[in-house]
Amino acid sequence: MFSSFLSSLLLLLLAVVYANAEIQYQDFVVKEISVKRLCKTHQVITVNGQYPGPTLTATDGDTLVIKVTNLARYNITLHWHGIQQIRNGWADGPDYITQCPIVPGATYVYKFTIINQEGTLWWHAHALWLRATVHGALIVYPKLGKPYPFDKPQREYPIILGEWWNRDPNEVLRQATITGAGPNVSDAYTINGRPGDLFPCSNQGTSIFPVVSGETTLFRIINAAMNTELFVSIAGHHMTVVAADSAYTKPFTTTVILLGPGQTTDVLVTADQPAGRYYIAARAYASAQGVPFDNTTVTAILEYKFSSCTAIHGVQTMPPPLVPLLPAYNDTSTATAFSAALHSPGPVNVPDPVNETLFFTVGLGLLGCPPGMVCGGPNGNRFAASINNASFVLPSTLSMLQAYYFNVPGVYTEDFPPEPPIMFDFTANNISLSLLQPVQGTKVYRLKYGSAVQIVFQGTNIISGEEHPMHLHGYQFYVLATGFGNFNPDVDTEKFNMVDPPERNTIGVPVNGWAVIRFIADNPGVWLLHCHIDAHLMWGLAMAFIVENGEGDDQSLLPPPLDLPVC
Repeated sequence: MFSSFLSSLLLLLLAVVYANAEIQYQDFVVKEISVKRLCKTHQVITVNGQYPGPTLTATDGDTLVIKVTNLARYNITLHWHGIQQIRNGWADGPDYITQCPIVPGATYVYKFTIINQEGTLWWHAHALWLRATVHGALIVYPKLGKPYPFDKPQREYPIILGEWWNRDPNEVLRQATITGAGPNVSDAYTINGRPGDLFPCSNQGTSIFPVVSGETTLFRIINAAMNTELFVSIAGHHMTVVAADSAYTKPFTTTVILLGPGQTTDVLVTADQPAGRYYIAARAYASAQGVPFDNTTVTAILEYKFSSCTAIHGVQTMPPPLVPLLPAYNDTSTATAFSAALHSPGPVNVPDPVNETLFFTVGLGLLGCPPGMVCGGPNGNRFAASINNASFVLPSTLSMLQAYYFNVPGVYTEDFPPEPPIMFDFTANNISLSLLQPVQGTKVYRLKYGSAVQIVFQGTNIISGEEHPMHLHGYQFYVLATGFGNFNPDVDTEKFNMVDPPERNTIGVPVNGWAVIRFIADNPGVWLLHCHIDAHLMWGLAMAFIVENGEGDDQSLLPPPLDLPVC
């Protein structure tokens, strides 16, 4: 009788928790529109004719049903970046990993439930270079009655940092693929689709965020740039960091933040300065030496409501915005200090002991030029990238998840190496030419359900050392430590934060350095791990995990939806 009472009480509590969960229906139409930027009109691919695309809002526990109709000229998929997609990799989105692409004229319905997640996430295309213009914010609010772990701000704004080319980004990709050279750098960065008034045609090029004196605003900042990490500052104001990658952090105050492509950071800003206009500005953190990058600065304006105007010849005008001091493009010390300041709000349960210990070298390389071609990479070669000298190649006949679920051979091999085939001085200045050429293939590494996994990411100085923002689909993970040089387990293990490490889904592996993460492999399916610099992804800096089913239906991959696209 008492057991029956407890069961009924539990069901009642669950009903209360999820009573406010909703099914959110959205129609996404992918189409091409004309957009004027940098004084010119361009044709770009968008969702619902918006650049950036629509902001999705939901509450933890909600189910999202998003019907995607592709009216554009390219194949497309959408990825819900940071949503863990528990047992439901079919909704994750990377092309040929969890689904075949949605071809022009076709439709696919993404359906997924948000489970124990809240904060700032985002969605973006995961095919070709379409995410340059096909992206938007995805904001998940706490369940009804659950407060933020900080005082609720009076207002909030999403800030999406983007990257703009004065041509079709897919033509930039195509040119780089043909020549084997690095892609042309972008012409501008954007904040919410606008480059700011440091560029021509400023009358239609600057985003403005109104604030009220004395009030606090939550800025949800997303780096949707294709190939660039970005420093962000606000003139005259401090930012209090309260979350990163949709996980709350121990609050700390700073004047500059750093976001790699794919990362999100939530900051509180109090309007405590004299009423006026202040630039929100971002520019590149370019960690690779000798590699071209977009050296422009994007601006938006933090504008106090009711701020005083200045009369010039009888016309009321706003005073010019104040300009923030941004770090130098190569300021690795500031980048390192920001990352080191991130901690979870309190003690967490770090997976321990570890069942799977993996050592992944991440970096660039070269492939020989095919006969009869002229290639634009160093010494007439083609750029490549790899993990453990394995350069990832997308399949083309079937998605990897379909091949796994239906046991179809020939789509991938299960021989991804858990460590590099050759150990060497990874961060040396002069690395042997014999180590430059990776091996191409579609390789996976299999994990038992429930395994405690540790990955040491080791950057290499092959061609050029660079910070790599590594993103793991389907999971959040704890970042135990980062450092420079070659990882030394005898010394560096002592630096592990086993108390309050930050929780993330995308980690910047320091230039010529290392990072260590841990997670529990409790989400069955096929999950992509890749560098979120898209130039590196196209060169093969990726791999995939197969996480096996556990025991029973609750630990097993769901069957595919009936409308799953075919190749």
